[in-house]
Amino acid sequence: MTVSVAVADDQALVRMGLRVLIESEDDLVLAGEAENGQEAVDLVRRARPDVILMDIRMPRLDGIAALRVIVADPTLAGVRVIMLTTFELDEYVFEALQAGAAGFLIKDTEPADMLRAIRLVAAGESLLSPSVTRRVIESFASRSPILKKHPQLSELTDREREVLALIGEGLSNDEIAQRLVVSRATARTHVSRAMIKLQARDRAQLVVIAYQSGLVR
Repeated sequence: MTVSVAVADDQALVRMGLRVLIESEDDLVLAGEAENGQEAVDLVRRARPDVILMDIRMPRLDGIAALRVIVADPTLAGVRVIMLTTFELDEYVFEALQAGAAGFLIKDTEPADMLRAIRLVAAGESLLSPSVTRRVIESFASRSPILKKHPQLSELTDREREVLALIGEGLSNDEIAQRLVVSRATARTHVSRAMIKLQARDRAQLVVIAYQSGLVR
């Protein structure tokens, strides 16, 4: 399976580095480059990449604004957005996850980890590592103490709500299965049903919903 990857960053050096990295892999193909948010949106609409690596801070249209445009377009539902940030505790990270980003990467991430992240997101898996998920999201969720329960939260079964809380803690499907003493397939089914009921774009949004709904402290 070949994964098409687009790159959006206002720094030519960053784009070049990502281009070289992507083109060095047999299963990845570069879908195009953009140097600002508006170009990123146009590129995604034109090329329909599987994944786009997009800087949070860009001129004309910043990364989060571009992300919102992409997520709001139902014809682009198959595009997964990975936000790029310079700092691990970027003030916009939580906002990006709320807006529908599949995850985020620090720009100086090791090449092997960057490639693994692209493949994970393209396959529909979670990009958020437990340690980073806890540290970053707890940091920003704590600044917004007002809970905002998801309107469909009541549709979850008790077990699905329990699974949602574990996702919010950053647990993988394997870890959820171990914690609940169920099979990995069962854990995956609970995650999928929660995602459908809550109309979440991906696992990252489930993490945000778990925090906003007060299921994780």
